[in-house]
Amino acid sequence: MKNTTSQSSSTKKSMQEQPIHPGTSIGHVHLKVSDIERSVKFYTEVLGFEITTWYGRSAAFLSAGGYHHHIALNTWESAGGSPPAPGATGLYHFAILVPNRKELARALKRLHDHHWPIDGASDHGVSESIYLRDPDDNGIEIYADRSRDQWPRDSEGNLTMYTRRLDLDALMAELEE
Repeated sequence: MKNTTSQSSSTKKSMQEQPIHPGTSIGHVHLKVSDIERSVKFYTEVLGFEITTWYGRSAAFLSAGGYHHHIALNTWESAGGSPPAPGATGLYHFAILVPNRKELARALKRLHDHHWPIDGASDHGVSESIYLRDPDDNGIEIYADRSRDQWPRDSEGNLTMYTRRLDLDALMAELEE
């Protein structure tokens, strides 16, 4: 008689050792905020998301393009609260992927038009990014990926990401085309 137990555990182990499926993506982000109205105003007016639904007056769900939600905001445990102190654990930033470089330029223009400060802007080889903070000091990266065939690689085919200054004037020129 065959030992199916060892085969079964062997199969399980190999499945567990495999990387996560390449079609996997990160879904939505759910943030604790101190002032729901202020945060909704920032995410809708400054970043351009749309409200899909309110959950009472203590939570709002926001999206791009009619999706159920990309961002959820709530004050359930945080109304009137303050951001974590520097040096504390927590969210470094979450990232918003826009479809292309022109949309990244549109995001930068929207920030400029609302006089919203940015923390920085970087070219990472694989993508171009703008960094900022929301009203509760949550870090946000808005970025556009380059096509995979443009990603920098070494002679052995390994990805070689970097951080260089992003030319914001050249990015804004995307809006003139």
